[in-house]
Amino acid sequence: MSSIVRFESVGLRYGAGAEVLRDIDLALDRGSLHLLQGPSGAGKTSLLRLLYFAQRPTRGRLHMFGEDVTDVGRDGLPALRRRIGVVFQDFRLIPHLSLFDNVALPLRLAGVSEGDVRAPVEELLSWVDLAGRRDDLPATLSGGEQQCVAIARAVIGRPDLLVADEPTGNVDAAVAARVLHLFLELNKLGTAVLIATHDHNLPLALPAAKRLRLERGMLVDPVTAPAAPTRPFRSLRKS
Repeated sequence: MSSIVRFESVGLRYGAGAEVLRDIDLALDRGSLHLLQGPSGAGKTSLLRLLYFAQRPTRGRLHMFGEDVTDVGRDGLPALRRRIGVVFQDFRLIPHLSLFDNVALPLRLAGVSEGDVRAPVEELLSWVDLAGRRDDLPATLSGGEQQCVAIARAVIGRPDLLVADEPTGNVDAAVAARVLHLFLELNKLGTAVLIATHDHNLPLALPAAKRLRLERGMLVDPVTAPAAPTRPFRSLRKS
């Protein structure tokens, strides 16, 4: 498989503080599935921010989709971001927009004609079992349902890369299993998926995922890093 992401000796610091990421060498292949683990404060969210261009590295080189994008200008960012889906821990749905309009937003921002928006949005709302609530506002949904809408919005553009920050942190075990099922289905379609989590259950639920581990801003061997599995999620089937 060809790498769609490659970090070379990447470091990141905020302001004049100490580096929060140090000497990161990382390659993500097309269609791969990875778990990024580590304790709170290890730098997981910071690494994700580099992947979707919310932050720029302070040193090292970042290659994505076959290009060196370390110093890409503002004009080049929209095209790159359209190839990346992001699922945030706090969902970040727009409260005054319906579920349909939240999911449709990336297509509309990309300039897709309104006549070509309806079918893919309805397909994805059906995929997450929310087709009958297309006109509802996010506040009327449970946390798990909001997470599913956030996933639908993240994948509406059929991204080459999907990154998710603690996607099961705010939902119960049944919804977590459903969320992971959606990620697996997307991965089968060829999208590279990287899930950041401190949850020790996820490796049990996703045994085929490659494991990455951050400790104090550095990638370490996940085999030698401490693990404390608790209880596995329920079967990965759509509920």
